[in-house]
Amino acid sequence: MGESQIVPPLRFAVYGCQHGHIESFIQGMKKLGHTFIGVYDEHPIPLTHETVEKHGVPLFERRESLEAADLVGCAAVNDEKIDAVEWCVARKKPIMVDKPIVLHRDGLRRLGRAMEAEGARIGMMLTSRYKPSIFTLRNDIAAGKYGDVVSISMRKPHRLTPERRPAWFFDKARHGGIAVDLLIHDFDLLRWLTGREIVDVACTMTKKLLPEHPTFYDVVIASAILEGGLACQLYSDWHTPTRSWTWGDGRIFVVGTRGTAELRLEGDPGLAVMDKNAYVSVTDEAGFAIESVDAPALGIMEQFVLHAFGGGEAGVTHRDILLASEAAIRADETATLLR
Repeated sequence: MGESQIVPPLRFAVYGCQHGHIESFIQGMKKLGHTFIGVYDEHPIPLTHETVEKHGVPLFERRESLEAADLVGCAAVNDEKIDAVEWCVARKKPIMVDKPIVLHRDGLRRLGRAMEAEGARIGMMLTSRYKPSIFTLRNDIAAGKYGDVVSISMRKPHRLTPERRPAWFFDKARHGGIAVDLLIHDFDLLRWLTGREIVDVACTMTKKLLPEHPTFYDVVIASAILEGGLACQLYSDWHTPTRSWTWGDGRIFVVGTRGTAELRLEGDPGLAVMDKNAYVSVTDEAGFAIESVDAPALGIMEQFVLHAFGGGEAGVTHRDILLASEAAIRADETATLLR
């Protein structure tokens, strides 16, 4: 039974349109047959105007106009997202937020209180879980394909294109910094792939770019220890070359007692077929293989809508959001800064 048979058509709106990630929320909701009614943004940027023009919706002058929506998506300035969450929770409106929701401990406490409110339905766009290669890898790990996992490494470089970024992006107080912004996906995946909790985090950040923005660091390296002594390494940067075939050559490496896996998340020009879900394995039983992948039955927006309005299971729980956010904040708090 599809979502349209369970959840009637909804009216949705956007609270803050400061990052292109919001387009995947909009497209996901429209694909499910729901109606986009408008955008509210306290600090409109060119992207805000491009979005309302593209979708033929109004740019609301007052936040109260969002009350006509059944569900809200949010890509506000990072340090204002928790305000949007609290506003929606107070009105019992489900809200799906681009990462990160919070930037520091005070925001984390506010988020925890919001999640405890009656009827709170808060989602985060932790979309990596829904990528077929990562979804299949998780199933293979759970099935014991690689034996006991002994280490996981994740590499997530990014293209910066500073001329396309709003000014707040380079201010750590408003943006949160590279660890909070980029590693939150990876901390979430560590827990989700392994079923183990993060018990310790250490971090180093370095700065090579944009001296005019002294709080903007462009490389982050973190180590995380999970329950059972599972050692993990996380790396991200803002140094993807302008002429790269992709915004970032992301990789995930898993080492187990019976084999290894590598995900080439944006494909690889060296492969015979350019596949953005390239999944390579080497096991004691089968040797080298390029694995086939399976997509999850539900996408992130379909699962969130079913949870919010149809009583379905949450794909990303409140606890998942809190723990991934806490790990990213801990990495930022403990980071050694190198210039």
